[in-house]
Amino acid sequence: MKPRALDLFCGAGGATMGLMRAGFHVTGVDINNQPRYVGDCFRIADALRYPLEGFDFIWASPVCKGLSQVTPKARRGKYPNQIPAVRERLTASGIPFTIENVPSARVHLRRPFLLCGSMFGLNLRRHRFFEVSGFEVGMRWPCYHRKNPVLITGTHRRTYEPRYEYTVQQCRDASGIDWMTRKEIDEAIPPAYSEFIGRQAIEYLRRAA
Repeated sequence: MKPRALDLFCGAGGATMGLMRAGFHVTGVDINNQPRYVGDCFRIADALRYPLEGFDFIWASPVCKGLSQVTPKARRGKYPNQIPAVRERLTASGIPFTIENVPSARVHLRRPFLLCGSMFGLNLRRHRFFEVSGFEVGMRWPCYHRKNPVLITGTHRRTYEPRYEYTVQQCRDASGIDWMTRKEIDEAIPPAYSEFIGRQAIEYLRRAA
């Protein structure tokens, strides 16, 4: 039987896909319906209240809009920092877990490490930071961006910070995601990130068993 993973704040399942490739059976939880969710099982629920019992590994990607640099400063206060509450709940469960978030959330994570698309051979600059608990993650490499990597930083052009907007197909190709809309990709991580971490989580679970 496959070990069971819970993907909290799953969106359309960028992290879910990587965890499935790593060997998990994955249940995704999101407060909004996700018609293109790619995992084994989906539940519409509050990720801060969903039961954690019965899972071997938990992945959490708390809402990052209040911490993201692409959110206008005047609106950031509308979005609470969910990382402390998520960590407290996951720690109390005793289940190995990973918390993922944007670069500006780094100061709120414990012993965070960076992953980028360029580390996995993707033509993508997409930095994300990760906190893990209950197991160790090794073998990380520095970024090695190509001359013109794809940037996925929002779906609207901003006059105060102009950005080139890549097409949905360019973003799909760069991320290794072929089932999401442009907006869903903007809120997802490439599956390569969670597959990398998930394989090491599974190895830990096998040794522990």
